[in-house]
Amino acid sequence: MAESTIWWLIAGVFVALELVTGTFYLLMLAVGMAAAALAAHAGAGTVLQLLVAALVGGGAVVVWYQVKKRKPTDPSARADRSVNLDVGEIVQIEAWNPDGTANVKYRGSSWTAIHRSGVIPSAGAHRVSELVGSRLLVDKV
Repeated sequence: MAESTIWWLIAGVFVALELVTGTFYLLMLAVGMAAAALAAHAGAGTVLQLLVAALVGGGAVVVWYQVKKRKPTDPSARADRSVNLDVGEIVQIEAWNPDGTANVKYRGSSWTAIHRSGVIPSAGAHRVSELVGSRLLVDKV
C-alpha cells in the first residue's frame, strides 16, 4: 500500500472521529494528515511527511485555538435574559447590610441582592445583571 494511501486513510479516521466527538481540533489534525498525503504524492520521504503532518496539523490547531480564544464567549445562563427573565429588571435598594447584601422587594416577595466585588454599594435603583443561586447580582443604574 502506498504511503499516500495510508495518510489519506488516517485523515479519514480523524474526520470520522471528529464527527463522532464533535471537536473541531480533530478536523485540524486531519488537515495535517491530508498535507502529509500530498507530500507523499510529491515524493517526499517518510521523515518529511511526518514533519509536514506535525507542522500543518499542529499549526492548524494552534491557529484555531487562538481564533476561538479571541471570540467573545456567550453569557452564562445565569446572566442570559432569554433564560432568566429577571436579568435586566430594575430593583430599588433602600440600604445595604454590613455583610454586603440587601433585602429588596421584587415580584411580590423578598429577595437578597448582592453587588459585584470591588464595587462600593450605594442605595437607589439597580439593574439585575445575574442570578446567583437565589440571590440577585445587581449593578448601579
